[in-house]
Amino acid sequence: MSADEPARRDPTEEILAVEQDERRRIALFLHDGPVQSLAGVALMLDATLNFLQRGELEQAGEVLERALGRTRTTIGELRNLSFNLEPVVLRDHGLGVALQALGDNRGMAHGIAVEVDAAAAEALSERTQAALYAIVREALEGAIRRGPPTVFAVRVRPAKDEGGLEIEISDNAPVERRQRSLEVLRERARTLGAAMHVDSADVGTTMRLVLPTYPRGE
Repeated sequence: MSADEPARRDPTEEILAVEQDERRRIALFLHDGPVQSLAGVALMLDATLNFLQRGELEQAGEVLERALGRTRTTIGELRNLSFNLEPVVLRDHGLGVALQALGDNRGMAHGIAVEVDAAAAEALSERTQAALYAIVREALEGAIRRGPPTVFAVRVRPAKDEGGLEIEISDNAPVERRQRSLEVLRERARTLGAAMHVDSADVGTTMRLVLPTYPRGE
């Protein structure tokens, strides 16, 4: 390696960095979201108890109603977090159904037409499907941050030359300029033994990766 050539990090270190970044994002979300909400609920319940002890039933009812509303919101946030990390539908029904559910959820929230054709992914192992779900989820969230797009598509098909499966993820959001975001996706692809190729136009990005086909259960 020449003196002018930048040193590459060990792939294992890159993967660990990606996972650490994800854990940090989850920790910050929990601290700033559900934990703060539940702390607020506890304060409202204390206030409700004080009102009840003083016989001020109307005030107690008002505060309790607000506490219930915040509790329901927090439950929704935690349910969404669980769904995004690894939804039960992925385990029970496979990648195609899980991606469609993700697309329906995020598409409805942001006005995105999400197209999923992933029946061929049923040939992949459960672990590989979970890793691929994480790649698609991160690509979709990245497109939403940049746009959001009006169209997001995922297609899984047999690879023509290399064997295995080709996964194509495309959107029409503004092009991703942050190399770190793309590198995170590339590192995730490398954990599956696949290289990711990115094609960008003035508007829109298409990512392609080829995965070896592993039997289910590996």
